[in-house]
Amino acid sequence: LQPATSWISCDELIIIFVLLLMSWLAKMAFLALTATRVATAFSAATLRSVGASSSSAASSSRRSLTNAAAVAFLDNRNRGASTSSTAGRFLSQSAAAASTCTSSITALRQSTVVESELEKNLGVSHPGFDIISTDIVTEFGAYCTLYRHKQSGAELLSVSTDDDNKCFGITFRTPPTDSTGVPHILEHSVLCGSRKYKTKDPFVQLLQGSLQTFLNAFTYPDRTCYVVASQNTKDFYNLINVYADAVYHPRATSDPMVHAQEGWHLELEKIEEPLTYKGVVYNEMKGVYSSPDSLLQRDAQQSIFPDNTYGVDSGGSPVEIPNLSFEQFAEFHQKFYHPGNSRIFFAGDDDVANRLEIMDEYLKDFGPSPESKPASTIQWQKKTFDAPKKIRNPYPAGNDQPETHMIMMNWLVNDRPLTPVEEITVTILDHLLMGTSSSILYKTLMESGLGESITGGGLMSELMQGTFSAGLKGVKPEDADKVEELIISTLQKVVEEGFTEDAIAASMNTIEFDMREFNTGSFPKGLSLMLGSMREWIYDRSPTDALRFEEPLAELKKSISESGSKVFQDMVKEFLLENTHRATLEMFPSKTLEEEQLQEEKDRLAKIKETMSEEELQKIVDTTTELKKLQAAEDAPEARATIPSLELSDLKREVTEYPIAVSENEADSGVTVVRHELGSTSGIAYANLAVDVSGVATEDIPLLPLFTRMMLETGAGEYDSVALSRRIGTHTGGVSASALIAGVEVEGGTEGAVTSGEHFVTKLLITGKATSDKTDELFSIFDLILRDANLDAKSKIIEILKQAKSQKESTVQGSGHATSNARIRSRYNVVGYINEKMTGLSSLDVVKD
Repeated sequence: LQPATSWISCDELIIIFVLLLMSWLAKMAFLALTATRVATAFSAATLRSVGASSSSAASSSRRSLTNAAAVAFLDNRNRGASTSSTAGRFLSQSAAAASTCTSSITALRQSTVVESELEKNLGVSHPGFDIISTDIVTEFGAYCTLYRHKQSGAELLSVSTDDDNKCFGITFRTPPTDSTGVPHILEHSVLCGSRKYKTKDPFVQLLQGSLQTFLNAFTYPDRTCYVVASQNTKDFYNLINVYADAVYHPRATSDPMVHAQEGWHLELEKIEEPLTYKGVVYNEMKGVYSSPDSLLQRDAQQSIFPDNTYGVDSGGSPVEIPNLSFEQFAEFHQKFYHPGNSRIFFAGDDDVANRLEIMDEYLKDFGPSPESKPASTIQWQKKTFDAPKKIRNPYPAGNDQPETHMIMMNWLVNDRPLTPVEEITVTILDHLLMGTSSSILYKTLMESGLGESITGGGLMSELMQGTFSAGLKGVKPEDADKVEELIISTLQKVVEEGFTEDAIAASMNTIEFDMREFNTGSFPKGLSLMLGSMREWIYDRSPTDALRFEEPLAELKKSISESGSKVFQDMVKEFLLENTHRATLEMFPSKTLEEEQLQEEKDRLAKIKETMSEEELQKIVDTTTELKKLQAAEDAPEARATIPSLELSDLKREVTEYPIAVSENEADSGVTVVRHELGSTSGIAYANLAVDVSGVATEDIPLLPLFTRMMLETGAGEYDSVALSRRIGTHTGGVSASALIAGVEVEGGTEGAVTSGEHFVTKLLITGKATSDKTDELFSIFDLILRDANLDAKSKIIEILKQAKSQKESTVQGSGHATSNARIRSRYNVVGYINEKMTGLSSLDVVKD
């Protein structure tokens, strides 16, 4: 496929941009904002001039609400020399309202009335449950009661908040002993019908007919989670019923066809044809194992966990998946899906008594299971390596790919529980080492010229034991050992010299801001609370302790004030430099590996077929036919009727409206400002600044993503890249730049009608957030990167290009379907064409050139 170029010229494209800007400016502003902050509460200060004093600005434009949101859209007339005077006048005349909140605000602020109502939900009793403990997590305004079901032994954490986006989840500890992928296959299979809900795939019907805000399941290396969320109470309870019945009473454990469909089966349509493996999870993992990056991460984890469950693949290896029998599959469910091995979670503003009553209806069907919970206990991997290990494994590579290697060092961080202070300290340390492009280990690796891009995500702390990894992709074979030497020498330098005060301040502020803000984006806050609590709860520790950060953060700050960076230096020394339980993994390309694996599979299947009688082969043919017939058949009306649905009367007729004020030509500046003034953003200001880029030539469109990275990663004005990154980290919650290309409807057009795609908004978008007392600094940074970005930093730009090339090549390999889809969409409208040029296969060619 080739991108369409014949139906629109460069001049026509620019004309469309200009017409759009002139005719639908106000509407574009609103839609551009919506596109970047869908369903997110905004709070930002209105723009404030660089150099204007906070006191005069506040006194001249004090607003009645504590927070205000501002989005400025600048067109071509406000660039260059005129920007200095016009925009500067606008900034000073439109200063932000200073919030009464300080930077020490917590993530959720509630009125006394709300707190009083939530407190009543602590310790609500039910005859089927014992209360283990009650707790208030002040950091998130969460009122928590931990219960144990008397009959089944199930634990239930009820979290009451003022959030109407209610969340429910059931998590089972499911440690595998092999790589047959049984936890993963079971996660798929339990959602294929149950005792009460008879359709083949209630999951799909729920997605179609529910008001759910989250509906999914996922498999970890040691646990399996099933999560739903909804703002509609009836819908929420419907979802809970379907999921609870699915996990406790699935059809899958009594119907081998489910295991065959979701896991694996031998397929044969005619006796004379060769056997093949088929199955949803089998096919999924075949794709995963064809990705070099996925292989690197899996091999890395398994290399440092030789003795416990983390040393096998819970997702399943394509070679091992066919070794899982239906009997083993059903036995795994019986062993680990007993309520006594489950952790049940609720969060939101629904009634606690209803929560307990709903779950008691399911849990009372079960008696105690003393063996389920002990059998699922995760064993600690002790640090047993006397010396570091080196491992070399191949990865599949195409004939046109370079002969470069991937090198990654991996440490087992802890073989004992970390204290809360240690946990938050190692998180800050990770940011100091690998958190940004200016972090010392990340920067040293990228500037070394030994590879094209970073691999290894630094700290991984979601499991019982943490790991730390760092390395490079695109390494020449002769430089492989140099990467390990560079990492070790950089860590030695950290131990000897420590971190500077401004580096520590930037990392501390960044992590603290994230914790206090508790911005979960499009995901329910309850989901984040659940996943956060599960980091301790799943290992039989306190679920609420996992959510706290105030005390350990204060203790860390005290330690830093007394001894500077020593706490971080000691941690690098103990957990990394002097820790011999590490493995360096070298992945080298093999242009024959994929072909060899396919041949091994064919040979294996051929041997299986040779051992089978004609009757056995005919049985496989019959089973194949039956399975396809079942898959194609529609559910019976009576089965579909078992899936709960909503009535019109269950829907809220009122539409939630968010305040919006659009001011064109604000203060005679030529700037359009869109404000959303909200009082529930915890004193944090969010701002988007959008600059018109409709004048960019068509051939330069692919350069926009590179340009936006350069604005933030090459330094600006008197600041080099490190100093700029630290200034952003110290004073804000983050600043980013991106290109926004989004289609819009024609004003006065038919609502919901399919459009020709000729009308769209084109902006360079700078976004940022800061506590309200730091908005001067936020907009000063905006101004700095807009006017004074160091765009001539050649060596840094080459690094960025190398990294972009590596990332895009990985995307093509790991998500070929998305790349193809983008290419196809580029044929149908201008927006698709532009996006493909910026992020699709075309952009890879540009980066290479």
